[in-house]
Amino acid sequence: MIEARNLSRNFNGLPAVVNLSFSVPEGKLCAILGPNGAGKTTTLRMLLGLIPMSGGTAQVAGVELPAEDRAGAELRSRVGLLTETPGFYDRISGRANLELFGRLYGLEEAAIRARSEQWLRRLELWEARDRPFGTWSKGMKQRLALIRAVLHEPPVIFLDEPTSGLDPAVARDVRGLIAGFRAEGRTILLCTHNLQEAEQLADLIGVMRRRMLVFGPRAELTAGEPRLTLELEGTGAALAAPLGAVPGVRSCVVVQSSRAQRSDLPGSTILRLTLEDLDRDTPAVVREAVRLGAAIRSVAPERTSLEEIYLRAVSEAEA
Repeated sequence: MIEARNLSRNFNGLPAVVNLSFSVPEGKLCAILGPNGAGKTTTLRMLLGLIPMSGGTAQVAGVELPAEDRAGAELRSRVGLLTETPGFYDRISGRANLELFGRLYGLEEAAIRARSEQWLRRLELWEARDRPFGTWSKGMKQRLALIRAVLHEPPVIFLDEPTSGLDPAVARDVRGLIAGFRAEGRTILLCTHNLQEAEQLADLIGVMRRRMLVFGPRAELTAGEPRLTLELEGTGAALAAPLGAVPGVRSCVVVQSSRAQRSDLPGSTILRLTLEDLDRDTPAVVREAVRLGAAIRSVAPERTSLEEIYLRAVSEAEA
């Protein structure tokens, strides 16, 4: 549904995007992460046909890019866009804004009225529909921008920092709406700085800095190297060596060993084990720890965090 092939874009001879390739299948949500100036918004603009490519090709919603004028108009009819700033007219009402954009999409008046009412009610904006847009709160404005992005029922949606500057409650509501769009089978490309947002919503995650540094299914990227943390009662550092010898354990190290603040309470030891297979090897480790007399306070599997993946990729690109 979205496919970028060696996309490049230069501004005044300086590269903003370099040989960028990735693919988003139909019905999936892909989050693109990257620092300021990484080329995320430039990529969106190329995929929307808003700015020309310096190199490469793409296909979005069945339309090949670069596109002729007629194909470009067809692309815009199949794609919805939410920008970081809403871009409505402050002096007219929210409903009037929607009707205006509905006409620009080429919708019939009856469809515009029906869909506007449906979405305004669904997003709890109906009571404010006739108030000037400039009097609305930022959260209300962002919800109206989401309505505009789907008013013409596009199969593909591009979202550029959809929760930037929103308070936590409103941002949560917006994320819920995005998850709803995905559940309806729409293909979504989300550009964001918010790692938690990407981890919560995305099927696919990419990290870019002018080029794609990391790309793949979220579950595979965050699986990483299987690790297990054991918290033991008392000083259990001596268990590191025998637990490290359990089949399937690649390493076992002491990451913390501390005495209790009160003399009548035992201290604790935290061991971190790297395993070959988390699900297969964890029971054997626990059984051996118990056999050796360990009092286990907790057993916690560790996954590679998206923050680790992001910071490692960006730092390696800067090196």
